[in-house]
Amino acid sequence: MKVFVTGGAGYIGSITVEQLIKAGDEVIVFDNLYQGHRDAVHPAAIFIQGDLKDRAAIDAALAAHRPDAIMHFASYTLVGESMERPFLYLGDNVVNGVNLLQSALAHGVKKFILSSTANLFDKPERIPIDEDERIIPGSPYGESKNILERILYWLDRTQGMRYACLRYFNACGASEERGEHHEPETHIIPLVLQVALGQREEFCIFGDDYPTPDGTCIRDYIHVIDLANAHILALRALDGGSRTYNLGNGRGFSVKEVVETARAVTGHPIPTRVVGRRPGDPAVLVASSEKIRRELGWTPQYPDLRTIIETAWRWHRTHPHGYAK
Repeated sequence: MKVFVTGGAGYIGSITVEQLIKAGDEVIVFDNLYQGHRDAVHPAAIFIQGDLKDRAAIDAALAAHRPDAIMHFASYTLVGESMERPFLYLGDNVVNGVNLLQSALAHGVKKFILSSTANLFDKPERIPIDEDERIIPGSPYGESKNILERILYWLDRTQGMRYACLRYFNACGASEERGEHHEPETHIIPLVLQVALGQREEFCIFGDDYPTPDGTCIRDYIHVIDLANAHILALRALDGGSRTYNLGNGRGFSVKEVVETARAVTGHPIPTRVVGRRPGDPAVLVASSEKIRRELGWTPQYPDLRTIIETAWRWHRTHPHGYAK
């Protein structure tokens, strides 16, 4: 297939592009490089530097390359920032997605994969969280993804747009050549590894008095290659109709488990300091992936936390400053 990937210079997008190319697909990457990195784009992919705010740029790219499908990763993604700047998320994330969808329909592209979020479930009634859980977005970021999911639902019914929405919590790990580089960094595994690299003095744990076995929050971690492969499986299945899947590793890991595993992998003591809880942090968030396992045969290749951190550590040791020159 010929696949148009927005945000294909970002962390998850670039590794999905890598996996698509390994599978023999042609890939066009469309990215404004706001958070993405040109060096993260696979050399076999066509790269277009463009912004989803610019409908004419999207039209030109789709007209020139005539893809079979679109994978949409490009998004503002910081939950905390979305609470401080809601219009950046409820405005730009939604409008940019609508621009892309309007252009897709205008150019006859009717297969669409949305990289969504499990932030749709702020206070789930059941753990692990399945697709039938009530949707109460936990932030303007989560709400922006919810709006796009609803738009896709109606485009399926009215325009024949086949889509899949994939919802997940924490992408992590790395491939051999691509990994995680955000500025600022907010994700737990790269932050812990920055301590091991000597780039931070300590790692802060936000609360150790939660009702969990060790008092720290438990979260779902999914290896980025497993995540990429789930997106690709969903793309292959679109001829069978639109669908929505939650993605999870199968179990959750606590903050202290992540730190202890990183200590074992890196051989570094990784000093920690307990600070106050962050507002709104639930004790446990773990997604169920039973539906995608059952329907598409998706099986995580890297469910083990130690393996996830080992892949991330290899990449961060060889790229101590990420993609920065």
